[in-house]
Amino acid sequence: MAFTRATGKHRRPGRAARTTRNIAGIAAATGVAVSIASPALAAGEEPAATVTDAGLTRAIADTGDRVADNIVAQADAQEEAAEVAAARAQVEDAAVKSAEAAKKKAQEERRKAAAEAAEKKAAAKKAGETRASRSDARTTLSASGYVSPIAGSYVSTPYKASSGLWSSGSHTGIDFHAASGTAVHAVGAGTVVEAGWGGAYGNNVVLKMDDGTYTQYGHLSSISVSVGQKVSANQQIALSGNTGNTTGPHLHFEARTGPDYGSDIDPIAYLRSHGVNV
Repeated sequence: MAFTRATGKHRRPGRAARTTRNIAGIAAATGVAVSIASPALAAGEEPAATVTDAGLTRAIADTGDRVADNIVAQADAQEEAAEVAAARAQVEDAAVKSAEAAKKKAQEERRKAAAEAAEKKAAAKKAGETRASRSDARTTLSASGYVSPIAGSYVSTPYKASSGLWSSGSHTGIDFHAASGTAVHAVGAGTVVEAGWGGAYGNNVVLKMDDGTYTQYGHLSSISVSVGQKVSANQQIALSGNTGNTTGPHLHFEARTGPDYGSDIDPIAYLRSHGVNV
């Protein structure tokens, strides 16, 4: 009994067809154009592919070279990107360090400035305390409880100096150097018997001292006591000025045996007799 081979879609393709499909697949995957020759087939023979092994090897080699080149290029790009990132990181790190250094420098400068200010303040305080202690020493009560009427001052015009500026022809007291507004103190304990305008003396204060003598303070800019008030030695009674018959600010000081003009005595001798060194 004779059998024949069935035909249809389940029949396996011939060798030539399989070869053609394989080469075409490689070409599509790699982008290589492959030419397939189709020679005449002898009766009963399957067609054979005309692509040589050498040609296929070259096509595959060329594709491999391009893939390798792409990989190298990609690696180079990644390396360059890494270098750029590293350089950027170095720049940012340097900027951070520079900012920190600037901050530390500013803090150090502020610390130094604060220390210098504290030193200057301490020096000024010490100088002020020294001046105050010197002033206190100058105004310390004498053994008899008397002081100079102007602390730390000096006599600018002596007693009995001759000049046409005074109605008597001579100075009936002494002048202490003092700018307007300088504190004027009672030279000793006593009672205020006059406080106000005194003619040529300008604003003036007259005290009856506890020992029965009188002291007068003239040319004042302001008065801080009133008649009948008891005052103690070194108590502030007024501020020096430039009122009355005067050519400039100072304190006119007189010592008297009585309340009236003309009973004056030497003020320097009077103060020294009470232990005040002027």
